[in-house]
Formats: sequence, structure tokens, C-alpha cells
Amino acid sequence: MSNEGVMAKTDSSTDGRGRIDFLALLLEGRAFFGLVAIIIVFSFLSPNYFTVDNLLTMTSHVAIFGLLGLGMLLVILTGGIDLSVGSTLGLCGVMTGFFIHGIDLGPLGYTAYPSIWVVGLLVCGVGALVGLVNGVLVAYFKVPSFVATLGALYAVRGIALLITNGLTYNNLGGSEKLGNTGLDWLGFNRLLDIPVGVIIMAVVAIVLSITLNRTAFGRWLYATGGNARAARLSGVPTQFVTVMVFVLSGVCAAIAGLVLTSQLTSAGPTAGTTYELTAIATVVIGGAALAGGIGNVRGTLLGAFVIGFLSDGLVIVGVSNYWQMVFTGVVIVLAVLLNSIDTKKRRRPAKAGDKPSKPADSASDAKTPTATQTS
Repeated sequence: MSNEGVMAKTDSSTDGRGRIDFLALLLEGRAFFGLVAIIIVFSFLSPNYFTVDNLLTMTSHVAIFGLLGLGMLLVILTGGIDLSVGSTLGLCGVMTGFFIHGIDLGPLGYTAYPSIWVVGLLVCGVGALVGLVNGVLVAYFKVPSFVATLGALYAVRGIALLITNGLTYNNLGGSEKLGNTGLDWLGFNRLLDIPVGVIIMAVVAIVLSITLNRTAFGRWLYATGGNARAARLSGVPTQFVTVMVFVLSGVCAAIAGLVLTSQLTSAGPTAGTTYELTAIATVVIGGAALAGGIGNVRGTLLGAFVIGFLSDGLVIVGVSNYWQMVFTGVVIVLAVLLNSIDTKKRRRPAKAGDKPSKPADSASDAKTPTATQTS
């Protein structure tokens, strides 16, 4: 049974007597309605906003936020937080430039120039390693995720600065003679007129959605976030789940680093600064609960589009960077407020006369204690 099978049996968009609760409907679709409102407002303010070319350009920017947000979603579903994703993105971008420029094998007197596919695998390995360190600290050494990943934020950024000595890798096109070309394919090429970065984000989203909804690991993940102690007593390997979500978050950050480096055609050690906050905002706007156990891929993608389309719209209409920060902050606070209202509404006791909900299947409850999903 998928995680969808352990949802509350009553539709939260009705009031228990079959009538539509429009407030609940608005709360559930807040990210979608917010995105529609953003598109309408900026289309009115700028005739160039709602055009095919501009929409495709904006979605290529959304891909970075979406990839980071998807990795962050996994961590937040377990009740944790990963503040190192922005620094991991920057380090992975630097490692991309480092590998493309050649790996000096020193004593062998030989410089290796790996193909772009090998570079991608190596960079994803770097991201996974950062996530592994975070996960082990949190799962086995009981370091709070906020503290562990805050330390990683500084350490990983420092490593990126040490590797480059504060400089930027340029000329990342590679050489056909050396066989290391193709990085620009990620940032600028299109398949069926869709940016490759967006396609990569969609593939990652589909894989994670299937993982969360159709696998035992997905059930373990929601159970860990819903009630870690109950999940552990039920036989869920909570430590393994915690380590794996941080590893996957690191891999998502690495992929985002590859795409961003390709788009910028350069790799700087300061790339991705504050992106961890954007990733958290993406997940929160998508309806996930920071306490864990509630959230889904669809909502996170909508959150990424809200952040991306809002940021690009403010740039198009000429709003200063300072006001962009203000507007983004207001959206995040509003999203958290709506999440709180939604959570309270879901937990509100039934009124007299409401039809009692059908009891959840006991076998499902035994497998996935307190796991909750809204998609």
C-alpha cells in the first residue's frame, strides 16, 4: 500500500456532511492559487512576462530551486533541516570546474581529463559525501540537524574557497581533443523546446515521488517524521532513513550545482550563497510541515515555481533587490502562517452532527505509524 493509503479517510475539503469547505480548498491549493495570482499580476504589469520564451527562461531558473527543494523536502519530512545545501551546490560547482580543467596526477606526470558524464558522477559523489557526513552526525552522534548542517555550511564553503583560492573557474567548455566537452548542454540545450535543466528536475521529481508513494523507504520516511520513536519500535530503521535523506539531499544539491555552473559558464566558490534559505522556503510554501511527516513532491515543485516566478517577475518590472528580499520574506511568513492554520484545521475536533470518519485500516497503521501525506 502506498502512503496515500494511510491518509485520513475523510476529504479535508469537505465539512464532514458532504458540503464543500471553500476555506479548506483554498488552504490545500494555496501554492497553486498563489502561482496563478503571480502570473496574472505580472502579466498585467509587463507584456513580456507571459510569453513562451520568458516562461521557458523562468522555468530554467526554477530548476535550481526545485532540485534543492526536492532534496530539502526529504530531510524536512523526517523532522530535520539541511542548511548546507547552498554550500554543497557551490562546492560541487567548483569541483565541476576542477575536474574539467584536468586532474593532475602528480607523480605519474599525467593530467586526466574525464568526460562530462564522469565529471557528473564524481560531482554527485562529492554531494553524497557531504550528505553522508551530515547524516552520520545526526543519526549516530545525535547532533541536532540544525547544528550539524550549520557547521557543514561553513566547512564546505571554506573547502570551496581553499580549492580555488577565492578565484573562479572560467572556460568550462572543455576541448573536443581532450574529450571533456558538453557541460553547456545542461544549461543551454533544449529537448522538445524544454530546457534540459527543467527535464532533469522533472525526472528527479518523478523518481522521488515514486519513492515516497510506492516504496517501503517512503513509508519509513513518513513514519520517521510523524513519530520517530513509534517508527523505531515498529521496526523502521530510522537511523538508516536519516542518513539516506541527507545523502539524497547532497546529491540533489550536486545536480543543481552542475546545472547552475552550466548556466553561468563559470564556477565560483560563492555560488549558492543563501540558497539553503530559498530551498527551505520552497518546501514550506509547498505545504510541508517543518516538524516533519507532512509534505509532498507536487507541493514542493509548486513552491519552487512560486519563488522563481515571483523573483523573475520582480526583476522584469524593475523592482530593486532590496524590495525583492522584502517581498520574498513576506511570502515565506505568509506560507508558514497558512501552514499553521491548515494544521490546526486538520486537528480541529469534529462538530456535533458531523459524520464520524471511517477508522483507518489497522494493518496500514501498524506498518506506518502517524505517517501523513497530502498528495
